[in-house]
Amino acid sequence: MSDPSRAGQMIRTAACLALLTGPAAAQSLSFPGNAEQTAKAEPGLDTLDLATGPWTDDALPLMPVEGEVRQEAWLIRAGGLTTLQLLRPLREQLDNAGFDTVFECETEGCGGFDFRFAIPVMLPPAMQVNLADFRYLAALRATGDTTQAVTLLVSRTPGAGHVQVMTAGTATETDTTADAQQTTRATAPGSLSEALETTGRAVLTGVDFDTGSVTLSSDDIASLRDLAAYLSDRPDRSVALVGHTDVEGSLDGNIGLSKRRAGAVLERLVTDYAVPRRQLTAEGNGYLAPIASNLTEAGREANRRVEVIVLE
Repeated sequence: MSDPSRAGQMIRTAACLALLTGPAAAQSLSFPGNAEQTAKAEPGLDTLDLATGPWTDDALPLMPVEGEVRQEAWLIRAGGLTTLQLLRPLREQLDNAGFDTVFECETEGCGGFDFRFAIPVMLPPAMQVNLADFRYLAALRATGDTTQAVTLLVSRTPGAGHVQVMTAGTATETDTTADAQQTTRATAPGSLSEALETTGRAVLTGVDFDTGSVTLSSDDIASLRDLAAYLSDRPDRSVALVGHTDVEGSLDGNIGLSKRRAGAVLERLVTDYAVPRRQLTAEGNGYLAPIASNLTEAGREANRRVEVIVLE
């Protein structure tokens, strides 16, 4: 495991993320040099709901803060860091900037699955949340008659840390860049080709699995035919097929199952649709990136999916 003091130093020596703008000087958080911004939503006048306690009795206590709401997600490629090591230097920066922590929790202390689905979370792969290992922090700072709010959601998957930052403050004019990344959506509107060219990823519709199964139907699957055509038109392009599961079973078992599902899709693309194997890889993410609630059969069915992600 990485040394906590070294990890903290690494996280504090980084490019800055502007968080809050307003009459006071802009507040910023520092991320490590190997951090990658995976999504950034357009700021707009809205309400940010801060969780002020854990999920209990089918409810989550919330404190609404109005203002210009911003939302960003970051990937930190460091497999040895714990969620505490990821969160601590960010919390220290907020403390030093005059923010007061309203609520902080870890996984089951937050309320586990129910808490994660009661708060706003950017869709994967922009933000990955391991339901067995995440931390949340909500903080406030009063500046004159303005209340500024920050929420941090930190999680860890094998090989990487994931951080979501949401802020609300006085609405001001904000410069945006043409290449600012938008919130990733599970499937872009339009054809599969349009989705891959626009967002770089898409859910393969019609690729359905029963719980615990890796068997594909023998029918022609339109999304695989479309993907084959897309890759045929772009022979130098490669994609990753990423399998996902519902939450039934262990994490290790589900990661293995999801990778076998992706592998089944890969083999179908090679054998039935003549896609060169060199353009395909198969990966599995288990139940770490749900797109729907696992409390309903419809949600579990949606989570049993295979996505395609453009690599190059």
